[in-house]
Amino acid sequence: MSAPIPDWLAREYPFVPRTFTTPRGAKMSFLDEGPRSDEAVLMLHGNPTWSFYFRHLVQTLAPRWRCLVPDHIGMGLSEKPENYDYTLATRIADIEALVATLGVRRVHLVVHDWGGAIGFGFAAKHPAMIGRLVILNTGAFASVHIPDRIALCKAPVIGPLLVRGFNGFAWPATWMAMHRRGLTADEKRAYLLPHGSWADRVAVSEFVRDIPMNPVHRSWAALAGVEQGLEQFRNRPALIAWGGRDFCFNDHFLARWRELLPQAAVHRIADAGHYVLEDAREEVLPLIVTFLSAP
Repeated sequence: MSAPIPDWLAREYPFVPRTFTTPRGAKMSFLDEGPRSDEAVLMLHGNPTWSFYFRHLVQTLAPRWRCLVPDHIGMGLSEKPENYDYTLATRIADIEALVATLGVRRVHLVVHDWGGAIGFGFAAKHPAMIGRLVILNTGAFASVHIPDRIALCKAPVIGPLLVRGFNGFAWPATWMAMHRRGLTADEKRAYLLPHGSWADRVAVSEFVRDIPMNPVHRSWAALAGVEQGLEQFRNRPALIAWGGRDFCFNDHFLARWRELLPQAAVHRIADAGHYVLEDAREEVLPLIVTFLSAP
């Protein structure tokens, strides 16, 4: 999105994004808010959201913490090339390059949805950099569980038609990912803004296509490497804030996180949906602030 941020969006998203060129030559939009430091909170979104999802957390943390919040290529305000390598391995490499360029030496992760696999993929390659871990309805490991509605969006031919032609992923998420409350009109508008056309929805479709369900999938090996790397973080401070009414990342995933990171403090919010940071904001924001501020 090259045009200035419209006034209606600026009221919800009062930031000035910066731009970074990835190793593959695409323009990535990202937020760099708070005091300049070599220690930062890195927030990684999933599909079909963008840095807008973390806006309240950024505003809460930025007086004390440096907050880095990229829009993955093809998402949010980043460039949306048709022929980018939209795979997990490339997503991880993009984040590696961004962090290296900004001179950050210490990273606290906050991950949601696909941001879990991307963030822990980055962490597995740079374990000495990683501090505290905040996990919000996500996965970073292989699973045979996939909702029928997402499996349909993943299907050849009909999947791209639904996701790119009819916006049948980002639009339903504006109500299916919430349970406690509905998004406001401007919040819905903001989540849908980056996905206004067939061309703009390329990465939404590719994120779904990149879900590995068997060993022959293009991203199976990359995800397996991410999962193997989780062992390195069993003694790292971790917080799991989990929406219990998530139709996608359900309690099966939460149970797996409990196995992989047994030291994590778990807060399951029974009536919150997939967009847990939106749906249970009044509970989750203080949890994160307290956790990151602990000695």
